[in-house]
Amino acid sequence: MDLSIRQSPFGGRVIKTHELSGLRLVDGVYSGKTRVARHSHQRAVFCVCLNGVCNEAYAGKLREYKPFTVEFLPANQCHSLAFPGAETRAFSVDIPSSWLERAREYSLRLEDSVHCHGGLLSGLFMKLYREFRQMDGASPLAIEGLMLEMLAEASRREVKVSDRTPPRWLAQALELLREQFSEQLTLAQVARSVGVHPIHLARGFRRYCRCTVGEYIRQLRIEHACHELCVSDASLAAIASATGFSDQSHFSRTFKRLMAMTPAQYRAAFSRANPIP
Repeated sequence: MDLSIRQSPFGGRVIKTHELSGLRLVDGVYSGKTRVARHSHQRAVFCVCLNGVCNEAYAGKLREYKPFTVEFLPANQCHSLAFPGAETRAFSVDIPSSWLERAREYSLRLEDSVHCHGGLLSGLFMKLYREFRQMDGASPLAIEGLMLEMLAEASRREVKVSDRTPPRWLAQALELLREQFSEQLTLAQVARSVGVHPIHLARGFRRYCRCTVGEYIRQLRIEHACHELCVSDASLAAIASATGFSDQSHFSRTFKRLMAMTPAQYRAAFSRANPIP
């Protein structure tokens, strides 16, 4: 069922919303330099940042959201939001208690909030967003299946921090990758820079980041491409080259796989030169 709600009860403006099987899917936008006061949600919610930046105050900590960042927030847990820059677009799914009860029948743990950037959870959510944007007769079934996968992945991420304290070399590796994502790095080069064996790096990186080094680099490249598509009129070929892709075709294929839309579609939907109606 499509709904026509223009204003969100928690601030921002709704572009499109749809309800199925008790799930409420919302594509919305928040104006820049605004805040949403401390509040809670009656139902658990998944949210992914599509464009822009958001800072969230939750449980005494500040968490940042940018493209690829996903949050799972259980019901009745308080948070507040701030949008420091230009407008921010986000896609969210409200989850009824019946879905969580069904998940607990399989011993899934969903009592704690999850905040992650990229990885499997982000990929699943973007696939769900694609189904939402291109609704057809098979979409409801696809969305239900993807939501169950997302709940399972969120449950797996509820691991005690004390059991998974990241090693110092991981922070060094992440900083290196963020600074040089557009370069043609090899696993051996990264491992040598942080003083560990390549096999140890690959295993440790996947354990703590829940993705491979290569997947993380691709996420950084697409993240930068998203920004350029929104704020510049550079050609797709120029953006592909600047972000480290071998050619425009490779860039476009990777972008579509991760963002569930082509670079041209993303620019048309989110570019600041194309205001949302």
